[in-house]
Parts: sequence; structure tokens; C-alpha cells
Amino acid sequence: MSADNNRNYHLFIDGAWTDGGGDWIVVENPATGEGCAQVAKASVADLDAALEAANRAAPLWRATSPWDRSAILSACAREVEARRESIARAITLEQGKPLAESLLEVGRTVDAFAWCAAEAIRVYGRVLPQREPGMRQMSVKEPIGPVAAFTPWNFPAFLPARKISAALGAGCPMILKPAEEAPGAAIIIAEACAAAGVPAGVLNLVFGDPAQISDHLIRSPVIRKVSLTGSPQVGRKLAALSGEMLKPATMELGGHAPVIVFADSNLRKAAAMTAAFKFRNAGQVCLGVSRIFVQEAAFDEFRAHFVDCVSGLRIGNGVEDGTTIGPMATGRGLARMDRMMADASDRGAVTEIGGSRHGNGGHFWQPTVLTEVPDDALIMTEEPFGPIAPLTPFADIADALSKSNAVDLGLAGYLFTRDLETATRVSDGLEFGWIGINNFSPTIAEAPFGGIRNSGFGYEGGPEGFDAYCRTKFVSQASL
Repeated sequence: MSADNNRNYHLFIDGAWTDGGGDWIVVENPATGEGCAQVAKASVADLDAALEAANRAAPLWRATSPWDRSAILSACAREVEARRESIARAITLEQGKPLAESLLEVGRTVDAFAWCAAEAIRVYGRVLPQREPGMRQMSVKEPIGPVAAFTPWNFPAFLPARKISAALGAGCPMILKPAEEAPGAAIIIAEACAAAGVPAGVLNLVFGDPAQISDHLIRSPVIRKVSLTGSPQVGRKLAALSGEMLKPATMELGGHAPVIVFADSNLRKAAAMTAAFKFRNAGQVCLGVSRIFVQEAAFDEFRAHFVDCVSGLRIGNGVEDGTTIGPMATGRGLARMDRMMADASDRGAVTEIGGSRHGNGGHFWQPTVLTEVPDDALIMTEEPFGPIAPLTPFADIADALSKSNAVDLGLAGYLFTRDLETATRVSDGLEFGWIGINNFSPTIAEAPFGGIRNSGFGYEGGPEGFDAYCRTKFVSQASL
């Protein structure tokens, strides 16, 4: 079993649960600051066992018909759905988001498996035009091989599922290292995959020292592909190591998303939508809103609506009914909010609401709105990844684009306007990989998701996400 009655989470290697070398990492409940579980720490021997299992499983899984892989992924979707409540509760206890948000995340997790089940039978090559009689030339897509994947704690069910479902659908075994801060959701997903018929060795889960695990796995000749969702700092290290080993990599490395609100918008609706999206998961969303730019003529009205929406948020433990914003996931996040808040205040920013820690226990920070924030403040130049929202006026389209594109992260950007020409000019001018016009769309299984500049490279989701786990082979055939 993945976890015993004392919530001891185990490693999953070659179809079996193991406690590794006997060392454990405490899992903290961010709402209380107390330990709520512990997860086994993989030794080098455990990592080698996972590599051996993936290597042994690779030719068998590659030879498995895409139709059979599709059927197994469909069964995975059903098994995850059957565990919806237990996965959601694990997310809330270990990561902190309100239970309603956790349930929505599990729904997207099911979607990932279901969509990849359908896509598994649509990994097409192409036939090239004939150059000579009797000649056939074509390109075909094949599984790239065993994958090392790494996921963070902010979406501990959906992010692992997005990688697992695409890799397995394309025919690749995977060794996944989820976040030690919130391991329960990935553990239960692995249980669901095993129950659905995923063969031993095709999916392996390890936890432990992130630097040791990434270095050991990426250097192994078994691993043929690397996939990371994480910070730019970690991404640079893993990308460098992958490059040294000449292994392809997909890197989704966070963002610093602007939302641009034009004066012709429905300001009340734009404020409500922006507040809801900004403070989802306590602001710990890579494509979530980080900087809010409002046209000068509408600034005061939007600010009033926005502050009113924020004042209605209810801070609390995510398992409690009525909670709309939970704790931050880690103490590191709280320290980052302290640092950014102090910097903004020192630079003359005005606190409209919030501005400090909340309560005497757990990792709670008040949902905060700042105005009169200078462009060089940390909150404007570094990804906050927390519940602080800076509001800044802008003059015109050129000014809005200049402010929005001033950072080196290019994951997501948003705008509100009723004018089609404005929408087109701004969406064309934003240097981000994911654009929302009059809406905030979370990542969906069928759409390509990826950033530019320091937000990384490569795509997850959609057919592009499947391509990341395939290699292309050219075949030229002639008659003798």
C-alpha cells in the first residue's frame, strides 16, 4: 500500500511500495504548522531500482498497442475519479488550498487522463509526396524512452497527472519525483494507475533530496527525456545538466503575469474575475495574476471594486466550510511575502487592504492590495507567488505593453476590453505564451501550455505535449 494508517507514504518502484532505506521526511499541514504525515526518502539504491524497472519496462510498453495504452489511460481516469474525495483531502491537508479548489483540481486531473487516452491513438506521422515510382517516404513518431519528471507542490495532483498521462500515452515509462511538501495526491494517483492496469515499472514514484535525485536520474543513460515544472533557478540547473548529457527537456518555469484593464471594460466584472483568479490557491499559481495595470481613467473605480472583492475573502483552514483563501504552502512563502511587503512599503507603496501575516499559527497571509507601487519594487520585478496584488495605472496601449513586457518571465498575460482592435493589438504585443482576453482560463488538457524567455521552453498539453515524448524517424523505402 502507498500509505499505512499513520500516513506513512512510501516509494512506488517496479509496481511495489517500499519504504526505501528507512529515512523519512515530515510532511507539514500549512494550516496548523504541525506534521500530518511522513514520506519515505529514496536512497541511491532505490533510484537505481527505479531506473532498472523503467529500462526493463520500456520495450514492453513501447510495443503495447496505442489502443491498449488508450484503454489503460481511460481506466486511470475512472480510478482517479473514484478517489476524488481522498485526493482532494490530501491536497488540502498538505498544500493548504480550500477543499472546493482541491476538488476542481482533481477534476482537471481526470480530464488529463481522459484526453490523453483519446490522443494516444492519434500520434500521427506523415507520408511525403512520391519522388520516384515505387518509392515510399514517410516520417513516423516513436516513444522517446524513459522519462525523468519533476513537479512542484502548488498543484500536486494535476501537474503530475499531466506529465504521467502524456508520457504513458506516447509509450514512455516515467520516474516521477513529486514535491515532498505535498506527496499524498501523487501517491493516490499512482495507486489509481496500478489499479487501472499500468504495468510494473512503467510508472515509478520517488521522493527525497531533490538535487541528488535530479542529478542521479538525469545522468543515467536510461533516461532519454527530462520534464520539469518548477522555478527558473531550478530550471537553469536541470537544463544545463540535460544539455551536458544531450537529453531533450521541457521546462515550465513560472511567470509574472500582467492583467491589463482598459477603461471600456465592465470594470465591476473585471475586478471580480481578477480578484478571484489572483487569490486562487493563495496566489501560488504560475499563470496567476501578479501585476494589475488599469487605464488611468478607470483606475479609481476599478480599485474600489477590486478592494471590495478582496475584503469579502474568508481566510481559514481549507477543510473548513466557507474558506475562500487558505494558508500559503510553506514558511518560505511567508518569508517571501514579508520581504516583498517591506520593500514595497519602503519605496512608498500604499496598502489598501491586508499587508501582514494572519493569525498566530500556520502559514497565513492576509490578501493584500497595494497602490502607488514603483516599477522597480520587488513585487513588480520578481514573481511573488503569493497573495499580494499591486495595482498600477497606465496611459495607453504602448504604455501598457511596455509595463507588461518589462520582466524576463513570459508565461501568461491577460487583458480586459470591449474593443476588438485593442484586443488584437495587445494580444499581438504581449510577449507571453498564454493569453487570456476577457477571461482567465486555467491550463486545460487539450491546449498547448508553455512560456518564453525565462519562463522556459517546450510545451505540455495538447498534441504539442505528446510530441515532447516522441522522436521522429524518417523512413525511405524503394522496391528492388
